[in-house]
Amino acid sequence: MALTVISAREVRQLLPMAECIEVMAVAMAAASSGSIDIPARQFAPLIDDSGLLGLMPGSSKELGSYGAKLISLHRDNPEKGLPTVQGFVALFDFATGVPTAIVEGAEITGLRTAAASGLATGLLAREDARRCGIFGTGVQAVSHIDAMCAVRPVEEILIWGRNSESTALFAEAQAERTGLIVRATDDPAEAGACDLLCTVTASPEPVLKGEWVRPGAHINLVGAHTLETREADTALVARSTVYVDLLASARNEGGDVMIPVAEGVVGEDHIVGEIGQLVGGEIPGRSGADQITLYKSLGITAQDLYVAQSVFERAQAAGIGTKVDL
Repeated sequence: MALTVISAREVRQLLPMAECIEVMAVAMAAASSGSIDIPARQFAPLIDDSGLLGLMPGSSKELGSYGAKLISLHRDNPEKGLPTVQGFVALFDFATGVPTAIVEGAEITGLRTAAASGLATGLLAREDARRCGIFGTGVQAVSHIDAMCAVRPVEEILIWGRNSESTALFAEAQAERTGLIVRATDDPAEAGACDLLCTVTASPEPVLKGEWVRPGAHINLVGAHTLETREADTALVARSTVYVDLLASARNEGGDVMIPVAEGVVGEDHIVGEIGQLVGGEIPGRSGADQITLYKSLGITAQDLYVAQSVFERAQAAGIGTKVDL
């Protein structure tokens, strides 16, 4: 029995951002239709509370596979020069249960998260959106630049981060990488006035305020993933037409939306629906040039499995990956 192991470098080689966005459209539609089963993800603390072990399973007959993403989470790893989250996606053949692949997980996560934002942006943002504001300077900031440029003709990117020096260096590096106008700003309100906005920070409190956002903007809220944390204030959520990846996830983990609900400012019906429903034409999208649209991303296992399966199939066709006999 041969198992294919696929590295982070090979994931990047096999699945460009624009093509990953197409995979996300299929994955999100499957999640909303129920053709992929996604049990609740589980996190188990280590015996000394120094980290977490996460298990995110799912299965799809339509996809032809089932499996899980298995990750470790160590918040002090950056101080050691290591990623906070590490792991892999394991795939099994749906019909036989034969293990087929192990795909590096951090690259999958970075790619699929930004691709989902790219999908939402492609469906909801104004066609003439040209300026993009990125809040954050980490891995997701890089991948979100690529995702925004894949779906809109972005001409200028503004970067805001808490550390001015590192933000300036990041902006310089991204300008060189992309060939676009990318500049750092110390004023979050300046970044918040762009046509496209992506918040990809680790902040537990709002970094983006509703008063900064102009009519017609589209926003992707990505960084916060608990009921107690959020990157946008209540005013912004109240002004926006809100979409999510899964309604159940938003209720359980989406502080950006559920804190305003708990405050009584909006109801749960303020959420129009899921991006997968928008892909399927079941719910309305943008209805006017001045409407503010917002996608709250939490990440779901369907995204991991569909991307991992796509990468595995491409690896098989190209003869890429390391074969391991079990």
